[in-house]
Amino acid sequence: MSVWFDEVLHDGVGQRLEVEEVLYEGQTEFQDIKILRNKKFGRIMTLDGVVQTTEGDEFVYHEMFAHVPLLAHGGARRVLIIGGGDGGLLEEVLKHDVAHVTEVELDGGVVEVSKRYLSSICGQAYEDPRVNLVIGDGAKFVAETDQKFDVVLVDSTDPIGPGAVLFTRQFYAHCKRCLNPGGILVTQNGVPFVQGDELESSVAHFRSLFADGSAYVLSCPTYALGFMTLGWASDDAGLRQQSVATIQARFDALGIETQYYNPAVHVAAFALPNFIAKLID
Repeated sequence: MSVWFDEVLHDGVGQRLEVEEVLYEGQTEFQDIKILRNKKFGRIMTLDGVVQTTEGDEFVYHEMFAHVPLLAHGGARRVLIIGGGDGGLLEEVLKHDVAHVTEVELDGGVVEVSKRYLSSICGQAYEDPRVNLVIGDGAKFVAETDQKFDVVLVDSTDPIGPGAVLFTRQFYAHCKRCLNPGGILVTQNGVPFVQGDELESSVAHFRSLFADGSAYVLSCPTYALGFMTLGWASDDAGLRQQSVATIQARFDALGIETQYYNPAVHVAAFALPNFIAKLID
């Protein structure tokens, strides 16, 4: 008899994933965590009953989260990641010529479980000498640090419980304070078809703090119900309006292989469908 994992997404809508095996289940200091195996998506991490990442499609989210801002910047050397305990975003960032990456993850249990069960996603990222892993509160870190970064990436859960503070104007203001001139802030902003208020609120905050605030889209199968958005903020509006040729030259120089990202997709991702554009404009 089949065993299924049922995820409630929003307003009576959900998705089902058949569970071939439960590889791990436990409780960290902050949340319930499970590692499941599915025939199509491979290993899956869930936190409090919500899918966070899968071996099968993590490349979509992590490639777009890392390569769009880093290649748009063109010279980032110092990167800050808030959240991202599965290590997938960190691994993609480390493919760039960065000198230093600080990752601030609230839940050390997520990192340890990921290193043990999701090495196909995080690889050896946490052993890279360029990485400084801080187990702690990301909001507190940006409020107190005197460090500066070229790119800040907020790979958070949805604005529920401990993650809610990472969607406030005060938090974004602290992120801006941590950015070097010409820096970029990118944030996880959910699926706007069902979480439109989340994106609308974040971009409004961006535009009150930065010269340019917007979003770009990606399509990741297990982040169901349509396009997912990543929020975008910078004081240089030109950074999200570059040509395919400019991004292509930087991508070619990087010399990496990707499964979802390419320079044409990079540029096109900022062309928002009307229903999303109306949320933020």
